[in-house]
Amino acid sequence: QIPLVESGGGLVQPGGSLRLSCVASGSMFKIYGVDWYRQPPGKERELVAAIAVGGGTNYADFAKGRFTISRDDNKNRVYLEMNSLEPEDTAVYYCTAAPYRAGTEVPGFRSWGQGTQVTVSS
Repeated sequence: QIPLVESGGGLVQPGGSLRLSCVASGSMFKIYGVDWYRQPPGKERELVAAIAVGGGTNYADFAKGRFTISRDDNKNRVYLEMNSLEPEDTAVYYCTAAPYRAGTEVPGFRSWGQGTQVTVSS
């Protein structure tokens, strides 16, 4: 399992933007698929966006058109650009990663970061 550290959270006004970053330690980051999840207060954790080995992306409906996930394998980083933020986006945002082989997740190696708080409020 590779250690993951998120950063970039904070307090932002409605309509504002934030860029979250997830950095991984270790080598072979390019074989890892990476997801961003979030957990709003009092609610279950939910998928926000995912980026596969090779760069294919997938978004939750609430994220489409507002959020963009990207990766820089040379820097072992995945980013989540969030625009037009709403109070409903307030949550702890988590990065999670797992290695893939032939398009399938290798079981037993998924890692989670500690999370970064995003608060959208005026």
